[in-house]
Amino acid sequence: MRFAIPAALALVLAAPAIAQTQPGAPVASRVVAGTYAVDPAHTQVTWSLNHMGFSMLEGQFGASEGTLTIDPARPQAAKVDVTFKINDLSVTAAPFANHLKSKDFFDAATYPTARFVSTGVKVMGTKAVITGNLTIKDQTKPVTLNATFFGAGTNPMSKKLNIGFRATSKIKRSDFGVGAYVPVVGDEVDLTINAAFTAQ
Repeated sequence: MRFAIPAALALVLAAPAIAQTQPGAPVASRVVAGTYAVDPAHTQVTWSLNHMGFSMLEGQFGASEGTLTIDPARPQAAKVDVTFKINDLSVTAAPFANHLKSKDFFDAATYPTARFVSTGVKVMGTKAVITGNLTIKDQTKPVTLNATFFGAGTNPMSKKLNIGFRATSKIKRSDFGVGAYVPVVGDEVDLTINAAFTAQ
């Protein structure tokens, strides 16, 4: 037991040094003007809703393609355009995933993708309000994202500049033709977006 305290103290003292090795940080001066490609491996939209009052239900979509165009001198002029493949949605059980892809919900065979295209950005330091149009099942509705600049820096693996953001939003699934079983299953959906972009 007498070795536990020194070991724990060593970890605490080492923590700042470990943190400093991360290549990304929310430093605006690291952002270079240009168009960046979405990083599909590190971009996710997590959705959650009330399942019949028994539990919260969650799933994810990953971005398949898209771009971020940004100029640090004019951040309010930034543009985001990202597409998601419905067939790639992720939940904890394959039968449930297949149900979500069926005509009851997303009808992935007929509408294979969803898309978000920004229409405006209001920047407040490291935070921004991003307005845009979300299209699901060919139904387009305005949505608002509350975004935070998460970090920028050179990725040590790709040697390319990476930029990342985190955002939240709320939508009603019935607005997009995905309203089966409302109100037994909740209509309001909470969205949490982790978006990563890499220099081309």
